[in-house]
Amino acid sequence: MVLRGNSASGKSSVAAAVRERYGRGIAVVSQDTLRRNVLRERDILGGANVGLIDLTVRYALEHGFHAVLEGILYVAHYGDMLAGLLADYPGHSYCFYFDVPFEQTLERHATKPIAREVGEAHLREWYRPLDLLPGGVETLISASSALDETVDQVMRVSGLAALAFAPSERPRAGPREPLDEARAR
Repeated sequence: MVLRGNSASGKSSVAAAVRERYGRGIAVVSQDTLRRNVLRERDILGGANVGLIDLTVRYALEHGFHAVLEGILYVAHYGDMLAGLLADYPGHSYCFYFDVPFEQTLERHATKPIAREVGEAHLREWYRPLDLLPGGVETLISASSALDETVDQVMRVSGLAALAFAPSERPRAGPREPLDEARAR
């Protein structure tokens, strides 16, 4: 599953809520974590983070996890990598684009701790309206969609809703208990 959109559009919140609602067996792959924290790399064309993101998603999928990739993921920088993932995992890939106007991006961004470091000028530079993947493969999420509503939609469209445990049925794992193989698929 790919969650794309501009800064402060809700991608990370939705990814975390999908994992919380689903339970064990979901790998959340964050562009920001791999690009900024692991590699400390700027978002550039041909950046090393593109390959690292690709490998991380593939590793999670090949080890039985559902993968949720979330980030701005500009088409110009990440489009080929995303097309490769979609081609290699047909019928099991779902893409969502969070369509949030710039003014609302500014409002949402102001509530985040990073707002002290990243101002309006940076957001304007990063903002790409409707930077959609080719082929109409993305489901648009409007700015008016509330978090719970968006999570419901993402889980329903992706089929995760039918696979998720009810909270009372969720397996309880101890710190050393291995991932239940049936849950990971």
